[in-house]
Amino acid sequence: MNWNILLFQVFPYVALALLVIVSFQRMRGKPFSVSSLSSQLLERRLLFFGSVPFHWGVLIILLGHLLALLVPQGLLLWNAVPIRLYLLEISGLALALWTLGGLLVLLYRRLSNRRVLAVTRPTDVIVLLLLLVSILTGILTAVMYRYGSYWFPSVFTPYLWSILTLRPRPELVADLPFWIQLHVFNFWVLLAVFPFTRLIHIITVPLGYLWRPWQLVIWVRKPRRLQPVPPVAQPYPTTSAKPQAALQDKGGAYGSD
Repeated sequence: MNWNILLFQVFPYVALALLVIVSFQRMRGKPFSVSSLSSQLLERRLLFFGSVPFHWGVLIILLGHLLALLVPQGLLLWNAVPIRLYLLEISGLALALWTLGGLLVLLYRRLSNRRVLAVTRPTDVIVLLLLLVSILTGILTAVMYRYGSYWFPSVFTPYLWSILTLRPRPELVADLPFWIQLHVFNFWVLLAVFPFTRLIHIITVPLGYLWRPWQLVIWVRKPRRLQPVPPVAQPYPTTSAKPQAALQDKGGAYGSD
């Protein structure tokens, strides 16, 4: 058994087995742990500037890969016109750079903010680093080995279908450059660690939200105690009409006669 068979034939099935078994066990045994465990209450500004480009970028890129897996012939027909091929390649590279920027912001936020770092688990950092490797190798592949959308349906689509149909063909990726092989292997690593991290919240589709009644969120806060108002300082008594009147009434005692 050589490294090619171990990394691209044996390990993919280990990753898929962990993905299915551990995810099922976690959802049945610890359903409340299947959550994104959002840290939005701890810090919002960097989360917004990192989460929006990262999530939207990853979503569109994954949809593009899924399209190449399901309808490879349609993708090849689209790329038959050079201008459409260039448009697809430039769009994919721009999305990858946009996603990379968002991921770097999230990684910086996770490691620099004290409150966020206090609730950070080792798996959180591992997932971000694996995603960083995946995006960087994807960008290097797009820059160094052009027109990936053209050769992906011819190479990776048959390889992935051979794994899913239990007829593995690791020889399809044996002669690929190192960065492309790293990109493929990192994908299987992500699937293997997926059920052990907060990424598992991706597969929890909240269908109940479509028909449940509106939820009203009310903040419960302790009433603030009213501080006693200090009494207003009284001015020093001055000679007024009343004291003078009193003195006049007692003229016999204080008279000048």
